[in-house]
Amino acid sequence: MDSLKIATFNINGIRSRLAALLEWLKREAPDIVCLQELKAPDAAFPIREIQAAGYGAIWHGQVSWNGVAILAQGIEPQETRRGLPGGHGDTHSRYLEAVAHGVIVGCLYLPNGNPQPGPKFDYKLAWFERLIQYAAAHCDSGHPVVLAGDYNVVPTDEDIYNPRSWLKDALLQPESRDCYRRLLAQGWTDSIRARYPNDRIYTFWDYFRQHWQKNSGLRIDHLLLNAQLAPRLCGAGVDRWVRDQVHASDHAPTWIQLETRDKR
Repeated sequence: MDSLKIATFNINGIRSRLAALLEWLKREAPDIVCLQELKAPDAAFPIREIQAAGYGAIWHGQVSWNGVAILAQGIEPQETRRGLPGGHGDTHSRYLEAVAHGVIVGCLYLPNGNPQPGPKFDYKLAWFERLIQYAAAHCDSGHPVVLAGDYNVVPTDEDIYNPRSWLKDALLQPESRDCYRRLLAQGWTDSIRARYPNDRIYTFWDYFRQHWQKNSGLRIDHLLLNAQLAPRLCGAGVDRWVRDQVHASDHAPTWIQLETRDKR
């Protein structure tokens, strides 16, 4: 294996979009996949179909909402954590972690937080604080780590087609952006932005007002690399063709390519 391709994809319902997922896996063949918003309990996860496509998988489902999974081509991911520390009584399935192909992979689905202000926004910020606290140890662990998923944060105004239309949305609030900046300040690399420092890259287009057709998008799906992994970054992109399919998710798969060894 000359390189490693890691992707994150908010599938927005794995049962209703399984055919699209399998088509994408066959066409793009990522080595590791982080899925969010499964919207299915554990028993309904389509493990047989995914194994038939050549992937091992672990998953943490939830009835009707949330849910995360990690797929690995040709191997079984070795689970290392299910859920973030803290948050006693939190029943949301939003974080899953495994070792696959020599990399520690954290798959996350950060709370949306709307409407704000209110309890959903408070939960978003509290969950983000738990992530920041947990990520600090991973950042300095000395092991290669990627934190990939739907962060439900638009980092800057350069990551959205028109911030004026979203000023009241939880994804753009100063508190949300501050949490993301504080996470990066630990030493994480925003891989898409690192590869495309001056380009407008979108990963999400909602279903309203022909936003996909007009390319009125947002960048909210991120793959963060710690210092051990960032030097291996050699490519990144968004599989926009997936968003153009019939009955598509409102997200497109976002991916990075890594050299198998650090060439420093």
